[in-house]
Amino acid sequence: MGLGQYRDIESLNAFKELTGAGLISADEMMECLALRSRDNARTPVQWDDSPNAGFTTGTPWIEVNPNYTAINAAAEEKDPDSVLNYYKQMITLRKSHLGLIYGSFQLLAEENPQVFAYRRTLAETGENYLIACNFSDKDAAFTIPADFAGARRLIGNYPDTAPTGAVTLRPYEAFVLQK
Repeated sequence: MGLGQYRDIESLNAFKELTGAGLISADEMMECLALRSRDNARTPVQWDDSPNAGFTTGTPWIEVNPNYTAINAAAEEKDPDSVLNYYKQMITLRKSHLGLIYGSFQLLAEENPQVFAYRRTLAETGENYLIACNFSDKDAAFTIPADFAGARRLIGNYPDTAPTGAVTLRPYEAFVLQK
């Protein structure tokens, strides 16, 4: 992406100020913009694989990401294993299990910087859930609490059965167990 493709005033001003003062080269600043500019999150919604990603029949204010022919909402809708359909399943799960909303919260694995795991318990209904997420691109060790042996796996982003005991969470793995 060239500087002329950016619309974010903050990015354009930073480029001018930092390169103009000789604090950073133009090439280094372009690398910074590629990583940090707000324009990276402001591209038009990629609805489908039609021109301009189905966002407009006119000219969008900022260029559409060139990956729109492969990554778009229409393709996600058709793929049962897509991120969009996974989120729909999670929303449905949350709405159908009140313990996931109103249950008491107990943080687990506090010492593990890769894993965010917690228990939700709703005493009134007897609902008991374990949610475990590996928020890193590396495997992470985690021990399923013993009282969740034989628990039912409600959802997960890897096609497995319910884990038990000491497990290795794969990169970005997440699941919900119900006991």
